[in-house]
Amino acid sequence: MKEKKKFGFQCEHCDCWVSKDQFIGTHHRNHCPFCLWSKHVDWQSSGDRRANCRGAMEPLGLTFKKEGVDKYGRPKQGELMLIHRCQKCEDFSINRLAADDQTQKVLALFESSQNLSQEIKDKLKANKIELLSRKDEKEMNNQLFGKKV
Repeated sequence: MKEKKKFGFQCEHCDCWVSKDQFIGTHHRNHCPFCLWSKHVDWQSSGDRRANCRGAMEPLGLTFKKEGVDKYGRPKQGELMLIHRCQKCEDFSINRLAADDQTQKVLALFESSQNLSQEIKDKLKANKIELLSRKDEKEMNNQLFGKKV
């Protein structure tokens, strides 16, 4: 079993096999590329795998990673990130998209996130997580498909 985990894991949400690959664009596989669900395994930092919760983490929407400001004082646009909420402890986390994530699922998540309740949006804001809205759609598409979209 330990050898199997070295190469991937079974998604607890959709049961698909998720392989670990050095070419996915992130060092720590945090979610399933087929359903985008995750498991609450990290506690204080990405990859620490020290969380005791181990609850299922539902993908809620998308955000951009905060990147600071450029030399002109304008905010730098960070990379596209997934927002997850733990169904057990209700903790929020953001996770880097991986190269093998199903683009159709990412787009469907963006669409469904436009209808989140005001209560969830307020909780995200309280956690300093900015949910992408329609005004961010062009930049989201640029990051997913390149500048020519």
